[in-house]
Amino acid sequence: MRRIGFGAKRLAGSAPTDGPDVRERAIALLRRVVELGVNHIDTAAFYPSHGAGGGTAFESLDWANDVIRQALAPYPRELVIATKVGPTRNGLARPDELRGLVEADLKALGADTLDLVYLRQHRLESIAEHFGALAELQAKGMIRQLGISNVKVAHLHEAREIAPVVAVQNRYSVGFGRANDEILELCGELGIAFVPFFAVTGESREAGGVPESDVVQEIAARHGATEAQVRLAWTLSRGRHVLAIPGTSSEHHLEQNLAAADLPLSPDDLDALNSLTD
Repeated sequence: MRRIGFGAKRLAGSAPTDGPDVRERAIALLRRVVELGVNHIDTAAFYPSHGAGGGTAFESLDWANDVIRQALAPYPRELVIATKVGPTRNGLARPDELRGLVEADLKALGADTLDLVYLRQHRLESIAEHFGALAELQAKGMIRQLGISNVKVAHLHEAREIAPVVAVQNRYSVGFGRANDEILELCGELGIAFVPFFAVTGESREAGGVPESDVVQEIAARHGATEAQVRLAWTLSRGRHVLAIPGTSSEHHLEQNLAAADLPLSPDDLDALNSLTD
């Protein structure tokens, strides 16, 4: 899989807008994504979304999966579409509600089987019951591969006792990385993909954009690169098993993001970036 994929979270841009013109631009962008060779799209039923008051609050437009189907179905064989289930407008879904969420994703995406489904958990001490429900759906042929998101090391061990885990999706970025170093390294040892979210936005999270950093700015200027490219290149430097899924509504930014895979950061650059903390 190409190491830089595409996240559908920001398909509508940062403003809380919707309408036929927004969706048409999103369809055109998704087709360009595939034209450029991207073979990994990360989505969710509640995407696209945008920040609502800062922090972790967000509002959803709920049409990314429909637009992905309109833009790309029938899907190229090499394209992996990863989705996630768990969050609902009423909080985290119960285990018995997960089948309905998976069925809704299958319908919206126009697929017979979902390539990869993450359990996106929130504040659960144990994910066994939820992950077990998804493993049952995998056994029924509704899901090919399983992942987990927003988890701790203990959750990963717990899930692997139930079914194989092919990917972990946690927050990870320049300035934040130390909090998830252990699980990133464990994924590398186990041959599991580690797929960070908020790799570019950093502490701004749902608000989007690229946070200011003198260190990142200096490195970007020296390489003739953007700050987002530096952040993405650092993300990929953390291991061959680390993927990136930057999202955008701009074709120009899409092309810049993909070019980050070829940005050579020096050992001194990496040391400086590794030393940053939020």
